[in-house]
Amino acid sequence: MIGHLAIVGATGAVGREMIRVLEERNLKPERLSLFASAQSAGQSIEAFGEPVIVKELTEQSFAGVDIALFSAGGERSRRFAPVALDGGTVVVDNSSAFRMEPVVPLVIPEINIGDLRQHRGLIANPNCSTIILLMVIAPLHRFCRIERAVVSTYQAASGAGAAAMAELASQTRAVLEGKNPRGVVFPHPTAFNLFIHESPIGEDGYNAEERKMIQETRKILAEPDFRLSVTCVRVPVMRAHSESINLTFADHVSVQQVQEILSQSEGVRIVDDAAASHFPMPVEASGVDEVLVGHIREDAGQPERRGIELFVSGDQLRKGAALNAVQIVERLV
Repeated sequence: MIGHLAIVGATGAVGREMIRVLEERNLKPERLSLFASAQSAGQSIEAFGEPVIVKELTEQSFAGVDIALFSAGGERSRRFAPVALDGGTVVVDNSSAFRMEPVVPLVIPEINIGDLRQHRGLIANPNCSTIILLMVIAPLHRFCRIERAVVSTYQAASGAGAAAMAELASQTRAVLEGKNPRGVVFPHPTAFNLFIHESPIGEDGYNAEERKMIQETRKILAEPDFRLSVTCVRVPVMRAHSESINLTFADHVSVQQVQEILSQSEGVRIVDDAAASHFPMPVEASGVDEVLVGHIREDAGQPERRGIELFVSGDQLRKGAALNAVQIVERLV
């Protein structure tokens, strides 16, 4: 039983999705508190059939709260999570603020649930693209060691929140009317366009999103030297990220073996109908808990038949964020 549960960032896309996931999984807390910024305070959100008034987030918000789900950005997490922890609240944080802290477990329940036992009140939710990637490659890595992974992401507007999704919709209408819209949430037009992920570029040439995937994958797998190269791209898709994954194994792994492993992996569903050219698509992954995987084939460019290529789609708002956080809460209680 969940006692007093709080959601920080309740009016955002992920916060609202957290409420839906709690309802779907019949995880009604004894008390639910919703918090957001002063601008959003006063809104009413329905949860478990009842209206709940959103309150302004302050340092006094966590009195009596047992578990708090944070999804309000790194700045608010860094400011308010320590306050919640000092009051005895367990925090599950969806931002990148604490993910790489050595004492903070970074958890995907299907993959490294054992790390949850090490928590000191704070658990980090991984990056959405990292979760979608590892749901597929972690079970394969357990079967036969992956020597190198090369990944290209196709990331939906949902990854930047509700405002970005609205911007994609409005820009699409504008382009179809013959207009030339400019990005506000994003630095470039999103409709009928794609561009390298907008996060800052470091001295190594990788942007922050690419670096997150590399560092978080190494931490979750407990392999600091895991070889992963990533290119993150923003695409004009409303919801659900996709990824093209190229794997090099230590030994020969057949397509049939990959299919058998993934068909038995929790939270993964194979969509691989070559005759109908039906493979994972974000339109079918949207609103779905499972990560879809397909177009599984041997890499013709690798020697000794040690290469496998796959394509995946997963809902960034669900398994990539809200669902993963709620699954952590399930394990906690």
